[in-house]
Order: sequence, then C-alpha cells, then structure tokens
Amino acid sequence: MRYLPLTPADRAQMLGVIGAPDVDALFADVPAAARKADLFDLPLHAGELEVERELSGLAALNRPAGAGPFFCGAGAYRHHVPASVDHIIQRSEFLTSYTPYQPEIAQGTLQVLFEFQTQVAALTGLDVANASMYDGSTACAEAVMMAQRVTRREKAILSGGLHPHYAATTQTIAHAEGMEIVRQAAAIDAEAAVIDAIDGDTACVVVQTPNVFGVVTDVTKIAEAAHAKGALLIVVTTEAVSFGLLKSPGAMGADIAVAEGQSIGNALNYGGPYVGLFAAREKFVRQMPGRLCGETVDAEGRRGYVLTLSTREQHIRREKATSNICTNSGLCALAFTIHLSLLGGKGLKQLAAINHAKARELAEAVRAAGLEVLTPRFFNEIAVRTKGPAAALVEKLLADGIVAGVPFSRLDPKAGLDDVLLLAATETTTSSDIVALKDALAR
Repeated sequence: MRYLPLTPADRAQMLGVIGAPDVDALFADVPAAARKADLFDLPLHAGELEVERELSGLAALNRPAGAGPFFCGAGAYRHHVPASVDHIIQRSEFLTSYTPYQPEIAQGTLQVLFEFQTQVAALTGLDVANASMYDGSTACAEAVMMAQRVTRREKAILSGGLHPHYAATTQTIAHAEGMEIVRQAAAIDAEAAVIDAIDGDTACVVVQTPNVFGVVTDVTKIAEAAHAKGALLIVVTTEAVSFGLLKSPGAMGADIAVAEGQSIGNALNYGGPYVGLFAAREKFVRQMPGRLCGETVDAEGRRGYVLTLSTREQHIRREKATSNICTNSGLCALAFTIHLSLLGGKGLKQLAAINHAKARELAEAVRAAGLEVLTPRFFNEIAVRTKGPAAALVEKLLADGIVAGVPFSRLDPKAGLDDVLLLAATETTTSSDIVALKDALAR
C-alpha cells in the first residue's frame, strides 16, 4: 500500500464529499476528441527484474561522452569532476535539504550559499552575487528584466554572438513582461553591430564572451557605448572555466554578469539540471532576482548566516517579486562550490590554461586537415567551416566513433550557417583524440 494508498472505499468516500458519481466525472470538461479510450503504446506493468533489464537495454543505446573522442561544447562542456564532489553532495544533510523557508535554522545550507555567492562575485569581478539561479539561459532572461526595472526602458539588444538557446529563452520570458527584444543575426564577431544598435531607448545590451562561436571579446568598448546612452551591459558566459584565464566581466565594465556554472562540479547530464550564476554591481542589489545570503553575528557574538534579501514570489512578495523562478539549483550550486574550493585560484588558472592549450592543439589539427577555423580569438572552443553541411559530416564521423562537435544549424536552423561546426576541447581531450579527429576529417 506504500505507493497505492487509496482503497476503493477511500475513493468512493472522496467522490461522495465532492459530489461526483465516479472518477470519469472529473474529466467531463475535457473534450471527447482529446480523450484516449484505449491504452497508450507503452509496456504494461512488470516485475522489478524485468523493468531493470528493460531500462538497462535502453540505457545501453546511449553513448557516454567518455567512450571515445568527444568535441561537443556549445554551452555544456565535459570536464573532470573529482570524486570528492559527488561524495560530499550525497551527504544526507545536503542531499535532502531544500529551500530554507525558515532560513536561520539551516545554518549549514546558508553558509554553503554564502560561500557560493563569494566565489561567483570573485569570478565575475562584481560586487554582489545571488544564491544561484535555475540555469544560465534563464539567468540571462532574468538579467534583461532586471535591466528593465533599473532603467525603466523596454528595449533589449541581444548580440548575434549570444547562444541561440539563451536568446530564445530571453525572448520567451521577457515578451511576457512587454519588453521589445532586438535579436541580431548570428555573427562570428558581433562587436561593431552591437555598438551601432544602441540608442536612447535601450535598457540593456546582452553580449557573450566567449561567444557561441568561441570568440573571446574585450567588451570594454561596448560597455562604454552602452553607458553613454544610459543602458546597462549584461555579459553572458557559458563556459565558467574561462573565468580562470580571461578578464572578468566586471573589469570590462559589465553591470550584470550571468553564466552557466555547469563546467565546475557538474558533469554532462542530458542538458541538466545545471546552475545559473548571477552577479551585479552593488547599487543594483535591490533589483536582483532570487535570494542573497549574508553573514552576521548572533546575540553572543558568534558568526552566523541569514537570508538577507529574498524577493521571490513564494516569500510573500507575490506580484511584486523580482523573479518567479522557484528553483535555485541548490545541490548543483553546492557541487560548484566544492569543486572550485578544491581547485582554488591557482588550480582554476592552471585548469583554464590546459583548456586553452588543448583548443590550440585542436585548431592546428583542424587546419592541417584542410578546414578553415573561423574563430580569431578563442578559449577552448572554435567554429570551423566544413566542406558541405556540418550535420552530415558529424554523422559520418560518428561511424568512426568520433563525436565531432555541434553543427550550428542544430542551435539555429534559420541562421543560414549550415556549414559551421562548433568544436570544443577541455582537459579531458587527449592528443590521441585530436589526432583521430584530424585523420578522420582528412579522409
């Protein structure tokens, strides 16, 4: 009875209370055309052994990223996650905890979030960070709506270098807020087009570095152009390891920085769950979405942690909330914090340097195979022009056991860049992987 707690008598009693003759009456408002009279085309119930055997067979159809040469990036990157990360996050006090609605009771959870915020602020070069967001794309949308509140303007310009999924998410969410979203055409290097588009009605400019094509850009000039028009600059980063090598968003003049934190502590996992990073200048803290944990002392002078700022809708704010995303991916944020703590500042820099070195090795191999590298300045990802549709090339290389990146057409089918392939290399990429790719491309 553990999973089927209601007996026929229980159901009859419940139906009697609400005045319904049977369960079917509860669906009376569903049109007949939308109802299914017979069973769905799914297996019937089975025993535990049979179910395990069936699911194991289905799982075997998938290919793990570590099964051979793997060059996928485009917003989700394969990195080595130390075993200690999984060991710690599986401790029951972390694994079973949830949003602290009586926050001061959960001192351990609050301290973790405080440490996470401190790390994110340090990485992004900004004053304050919140206690995580759902993921990078929704954090981007939240940043745009925050800019609307700060500037009281309605137009956001999305760079052509912004990841198409981030742009689409922002369009979907910000549209509901009545914002005008100007999404520029996909471009390898989009700096000049962004600056030209800024006007007196612009609330914010959203740029990504390294962008979806892997291009690293010093956005200082964009920041200056935006601020001259009274607009905010939002900088997006999908590869968090790049913070170990590149100039921080804050140092380049960003007002808000958002990022996907998956690369640190969180393995590839079919697209999620991941963790969004969000930081801003201190003067904008009241308009930040989500939650902010602070450090204080108690009546006896002992260090303690408090939920300093919480403007989410479930904390009584209702329609005045700055955010309606109810998940802060706390366990993924913890994994991020553990991994970054193990690395330390020196370790992160070393890891970033290894990533860049591997990408340089990859770019040289691609050129040697006769293909054009389109990315002039990169961290660990490059865009390559293929001789024909990139998607077809990827399928051919799969026959050689090589997962050769992400065709840009998969991210943005309407961009007209069917011959562009995105390739990433990380510390998990070996020299033999790169040689295998070069030889296969040459063939």
